[in-house]
Amino acid sequence: MNTRQETDLVKLSNQTLAELPEDILRPTYDRTVLTPGIVHIGLGNFHRGHQAWYLHSLMQKGLAHDWAIVGAGVRAGDAAQRERLAAQDFLTTLIALDPAKTTAEVVGSMIDFVPVEESNAALIAQMADPAIRIVGLTVTESGYYIDPATKGFNAEHPDIQHDAKKPDTPVTAFGAMIAALKQRRAAGSGPFTCMCCDNLQGNGAILRQTVVSLARLSDPYLADWINNNASFPNSMVDCIVPATGPNELALVRSLGVDDACPVTHETFRQWVIEDDFCAGRPDWDLVGATFTADVHDFEAMKIRVLNGGHQIIANAGELLSIETIAGCMANDDIRALFKKVASEEILPHLKAVPGMEPHAYVDLISQRFSNARIVDTTRRVAFDGSSRHPGFLIPSIQDGLAKGTPVDGLALVEAIWARMCAGIREDGSEIAPNDPNWDALQPLAQEARENPALWLKQVKYYGTLADQARFADAFAKWLGMIWAEGTTATICAYLADAS
Repeated sequence: MNTRQETDLVKLSNQTLAELPEDILRPTYDRTVLTPGIVHIGLGNFHRGHQAWYLHSLMQKGLAHDWAIVGAGVRAGDAAQRERLAAQDFLTTLIALDPAKTTAEVVGSMIDFVPVEESNAALIAQMADPAIRIVGLTVTESGYYIDPATKGFNAEHPDIQHDAKKPDTPVTAFGAMIAALKQRRAAGSGPFTCMCCDNLQGNGAILRQTVVSLARLSDPYLADWINNNASFPNSMVDCIVPATGPNELALVRSLGVDDACPVTHETFRQWVIEDDFCAGRPDWDLVGATFTADVHDFEAMKIRVLNGGHQIIANAGELLSIETIAGCMANDDIRALFKKVASEEILPHLKAVPGMEPHAYVDLISQRFSNARIVDTTRRVAFDGSSRHPGFLIPSIQDGLAKGTPVDGLALVEAIWARMCAGIREDGSEIAPNDPNWDALQPLAQEARENPALWLKQVKYYGTLADQARFADAFAKWLGMIWAEGTTATICAYLADAS
């Protein structure tokens, strides 16, 4: 695409769509006739580059015009995102970064954004509208109030306690959903589908657990009604979508568009959804999504190889001051670490899925991680390891111990995370806090330098792995070596081990 001067920029809006450069695709449907059918909570880049794109693609075919998205957020910071999107009529420029070329498309499937209020009254009213048939969420893996040790519902969290005592003025997205469902039950308008789009194994079941358990704290009869009538489909979502920063803003401007919140993304997308919708759904399968009765094998492969793989390479890259995921993959040792751990310690516990054999999937993920056009920062990917390691990596460790397959590489990955949480890179620079539990993790990581067993005694993350000698001994060996000889030398020692 041609680079354009600042004076040629087109401010993104409904009125200026026809003025956009010819090589930028834009909605061919009349946005003024769209009506809402979906509320989506968590209007970050991923949703706009993934689920919103699938719906937009349907609308381009003349379909699903009564399923438009109304955005929502429950955090104070979401108000700024609402203002940015409202100023451009809720349009988003998606920029696909293929290694060979750049293409751009304006997505118009979102038509509104609920005002962000402390009481969430506007959000509750919007979800109570019978026209809303699906409520989706992308609120990060750590946002579902799960007890890390038991995997059950954390009823003691202050936010949950607030919503249990004051269900009409909730502070959580889940409390707002319950309040809206209560109004719908009273009005006889029926429930909506609750659709989780976060990277959690069995994400629909986890969302059901959170919503029903919270409702039960204040209204057991309502909890039973939700559990028996609402639906919570499991799903697997996949597309690498970096955060938007100065480079992305400069890129969209170079294409001739003044967009305050563009989204860059890779060209690969996948969405596998359990076909369980209590109030209807768009025909997303007509634009590439997969509806199935069993999402588990798809999500296991993606979560363990892609999301787990992200943690394998990002923690090492952080210690070695490598700024991007593609930069990590350009490092021969980190790339080899990913390939060996994924092939020997993760794949033995995965099944093939239609159209994809596990070894081919590792090769695909390696190629996607290596796309230098995707400027996905190591820091972003390494964020919230205290949720991502238990969710993405530790299940493979547990399977390996149970089945007698290797776990040495996964022990090394956990040792690298422990070393990263000490907060100092190998060049002496500081790693800024990068986890909701950083204040607890950092001092413990520093103590674990002399006593590695302390790290594994974090039962809420590791369960009983501290008592598993095969894993605990390997972890202690690798952590000691990392501190003594460095990350690269330790990775090379693992790679040289042919066992």
